[in-house]
Amino acid sequence: MNEPIRFEGVCRSFDGKPVLAGLSFTVRQGEIYALLGRNGAGKTTALSILLGFLRPMSGRSTVLGEPSESLTPATRLRIGLVNEGAPLYAWMKVAGAVEFEAGTRVNFDRRYAEDALRRLGISTSKRIATLSRGQRAQLALVFAMAGDPEVLVLDDPAMGLDAVMRREFLEAMIDLLGREGRSVLFSSHILPDVERIADRVGILHGGRLIVDATIEDLKRRVQKRFARGASEPGFFAEHLPGLLRARAVRDGLELTLLDLDPVREAQLRALCPALSEPTTPTLEDLFIEMTTERAAEALLTKYGGAA
Repeated sequence: MNEPIRFEGVCRSFDGKPVLAGLSFTVRQGEIYALLGRNGAGKTTALSILLGFLRPMSGRSTVLGEPSESLTPATRLRIGLVNEGAPLYAWMKVAGAVEFEAGTRVNFDRRYAEDALRRLGISTSKRIATLSRGQRAQLALVFAMAGDPEVLVLDDPAMGLDAVMRREFLEAMIDLLGREGRSVLFSSHILPDVERIADRVGILHGGRLIVDATIEDLKRRVQKRFARGASEPGFFAEHLPGLLRARAVRDGLELTLLDLDPVREAQLRALCPALSEPTTPTLEDLFIEMTTERAAEALLTKYGGAA
């Protein structure tokens, strides 16, 4: 199956407020796809709909070819899930939790779990309550991976972890995601981590997907320039198609531009002769720039969204 995860025009509202407005995208086999968005953008709602925990008002989603609303127990065994906060029974010892998990799923590989915990330095004799938040997140990831899932869904699993714990969790992810062909869909607020492991990113804004691209393609298409001496962002916005943002900084404007072809390059140089050479933004810069209201509108109206 080439597209184990699929969203087709999914819409969902709460109390009359749209949260998802026609969400459509796919995750290919073997792809690690990061779903990004500001708080309240609809990431958790989308994942809940995908897993059949929440019904859409219109549209549909499928996992491994089955409609999300009617996933069979056999298909659910092929899906791994790690939620934010890694809910676990704190009173259990790690060894007891392994035993418990093994009793809930016929495909749970106890030897894999024990070997993975050993590699990660998590003692099975400890009570879960005594583990750090980072170790609990790693434990939840090991349990999800012990079923050798074909699809892995991670809902901001590193949320609340400090920098050291996040690094340890990320290294555990890289270590455990070795199986070829596994498809991963995850949401995260930690964009440097996303940049390290994601093949593709989708950015939600206003309930719609405004970006759907590989990180490499996104960085190729977006650039930053400094226009020395310029002082009117509105003028550039009016005369320069593809401008995502013009921000006043010392001695000029910082411009973020999408798909700057030779024609637009000539327009830009005519508007501002004192122009810097292009620089490539980080994913964090891209996210911040693309989720402003002006940039989102530009992506949706001039470029049809999903850049």
